[in-house]
Amino acid sequence: MSSGKKKKTQKLIESVPFHSFQERPSPAPYKQWGSGFEEESIQQIKNACRLPISFIAALMPDAHVGYGLPIGGVLGTDNSVIPYAVGVDIACRMKMTVLDLPVSSLDEKKKILIDAINRETGFGIGAEFRTHRQHSVMDMDWSFARPVAELKDKAWAQLGTSGSGNHFVEFGLLTLENDDLGLKAGQYVALLSHSGSRGAGNQLATYYSHLAMNIHKELPDELRHLAWLDMDSNAGQEYWQAMQLMGKYASANHELIHRYIAKHLGVRVLCDIENHHNFAWKETHFGKEMIVHRKGATPASAGAIGIIPGSMGTPGFVVRGKGNKDSLNSAAHGAGRQMSRTAAKKKFNWQYLRDYLDGKGITLISAGLDEVPMAYKDIEQVMQAQQDLVEVIARFDPKIVKMAPASERPED
Repeated sequence: MSSGKKKKTQKLIESVPFHSFQERPSPAPYKQWGSGFEEESIQQIKNACRLPISFIAALMPDAHVGYGLPIGGVLGTDNSVIPYAVGVDIACRMKMTVLDLPVSSLDEKKKILIDAINRETGFGIGAEFRTHRQHSVMDMDWSFARPVAELKDKAWAQLGTSGSGNHFVEFGLLTLENDDLGLKAGQYVALLSHSGSRGAGNQLATYYSHLAMNIHKELPDELRHLAWLDMDSNAGQEYWQAMQLMGKYASANHELIHRYIAKHLGVRVLCDIENHHNFAWKETHFGKEMIVHRKGATPASAGAIGIIPGSMGTPGFVVRGKGNKDSLNSAAHGAGRQMSRTAAKKKFNWQYLRDYLDGKGITLISAGLDEVPMAYKDIEQVMQAQQDLVEVIARFDPKIVKMAPASERPED
């Protein structure tokens, strides 16, 4: 770290009144949906409930182990934000675009659809465009903090690209049972993407997480990744502004991917749906203002439309939130891993995966073997476990899938 950066970090740390960690007399309450969780993910949500800043927590049915807060964890805190409880890919999100294409295009124009994905976005940690794509997000203020300003060029080069790990862009069949989403009941071709704020978001998450841990060196080892930034401090305000910017940047990424693919195909957009996860919001629950962290959890307030994907070989769902107060208006963000990446690569091989996908009529452009559908929980069981959180209004079946190549290190 340069001397300038050290001075900046020290200034942010010194701006925070030091409060020694004191565990809550009794843990904050939490409720879980689903079962069969790893013991470590259960322990992580319990650890979060020990924090003096914690009000209430929830564990979604897709939950699995993460840094600090489990992925699939929801946590409401008192005037404090926890960078690792937001996640290392700030503002990771879903976006679906329904296109004015006949359903037969998924078979008859497969090569054209594949070419559209290959040409209009890039995948992996180093993916970027030589000619920067234009979006108003790059005209926003990136100068409010040195760590943010230093990443602007990198962010611009990666604008419109997709991540690695479980991030994807895919065409599929959307089945809408009722007249909803401004569309008539029936089947449609839809484009679905999952990625976040790319390298810039990852580096900012790392910077502010380490800053929080430097501020709260008194935390025991098991709570270290739950270090927080007070919202009344310079550090807290700076992170919050950076998080908001990364939210807009992640949204812009998806917007450009979908816009350029639709333009490449020369088709009209019938409907757009999108939602964040890996974010924090200022909300009021149970009469208390709090910061609600949804790390791998979908906002599901009453009437809110969201997207919950499965895997490359299983369906995803468009849902409407029910506003369940005990979950802090949240739901799962996907199927959730049930097997580590290392274990998946040891257990499965490419021939097995190809045979599996061929049997479902799914074309895989590229991916890592660690993303096999069998590495994920049963999405139908996940949806069954959260019937009191969301209602399903449409089903999405993937047909053409692209993820980062097998050589890419996961970014999620």
